[in-house]
Amino acid sequence: MSKDYRICSRCVMDTSVPEITFNDQGECNFCTEFLARHKEHHAGKSGELDQFVAQIKRDGKGKDYDCIVGVSGGVDSSYSLYLAKSLGLRVLAVHMDNGWNSELASNNIENLVRSLGVDLYTHVIDWEEYRDLMESFFKANVVDVELLYDNAMNAVNFEQASRFNVNYILAGTNSSTEGMQIPVSWNWFKYDAKNIRSIHKAFGTKKIKTMPLIGAVDLARYLIIKKIRWVSFLDYFNYNKGEAMALLQKDFAYKPYPYKHYESIFTRFYQGYILPNKFGVDKRRVHLSNLICTDQITRDEALQMLEEIPYPSQKYLEEDIEYFLKKMGWSRERLEQYISEPAVSHLRYGSEKKLYDLMISTYKKVRSS
Repeated sequence: MSKDYRICSRCVMDTSVPEITFNDQGECNFCTEFLARHKEHHAGKSGELDQFVAQIKRDGKGKDYDCIVGVSGGVDSSYSLYLAKSLGLRVLAVHMDNGWNSELASNNIENLVRSLGVDLYTHVIDWEEYRDLMESFFKANVVDVELLYDNAMNAVNFEQASRFNVNYILAGTNSSTEGMQIPVSWNWFKYDAKNIRSIHKAFGTKKIKTMPLIGAVDLARYLIIKKIRWVSFLDYFNYNKGEAMALLQKDFAYKPYPYKHYESIFTRFYQGYILPNKFGVDKRRVHLSNLICTDQITRDEALQMLEEIPYPSQKYLEEDIEYFLKKMGWSRERLEQYISEPAVSHLRYGSEKKLYDLMISTYKKVRSS
């Protein structure tokens, strides 16, 4: 460990993050910024739920659905679906299948949707097409391979909202478990369709046919012209992940995952093996820090978790390695070569991040004038 190594005195973010800074008390900029924003945000949400739900119902009159809820099989999205249905909203559940769903995730989604009696739309991406896109990202050596899934998931939700003329996407995103800013060096702008196309053009071999994509201009069209709102629905509640998990397990036979976002086999392999070994990134730090700051776990508990590998066991990791190799058609040597290759910035390829930043800046100026 470097002699300059430092860890936050309040959370577990550390100097593995290039952009981290500390105040005089040894508290980092990530938890300091999050706590200030979290307090202000929840003060503004107090007492707004009834009015918000009433508005959704008014806007949904004469339509097939009041709202869209994207479901991955994870706790946050599953609980959002449960809450929306409990509040009497007519929900269309939307799922994006990229070929990496764990059997556990599929069962969780099936049990929940059937028990709640809600409609489910699943968009299935052709596996060979998606594998080619993944190969392109591996060859590009960029950090955010999950940009592919995240972008497609966002695209599917907005497409279905537009299709049914629905104005609300109630997302499982929330400040209670994931409101802390992800370091900019750890991922990439999630609406960068141009980046995906550019990387695929450089390294891919198949045409993009079934993979939905959404770019900055598409996002602006959905938000401004179609007037679709992406809402962090759980922020309207005093959301506690442990309590949500207990309810889902009791009422819907929900089976938990060891870590956040591990409902996807590739996501857990990416976060538990690729990121730490190739990029020096342990995403558990930001997820656990978020839970520390919202009093859902203690700092000592988080530090103890970080002493272990980001897998339930070494055996579990080896099983995922073998599954990944077989599904991708890789050898062990190919994986080792990929891990050893240096990282490359997403900006090496075409991107619409600057366009998005310009659009946001212009929008803020117009609103303030």
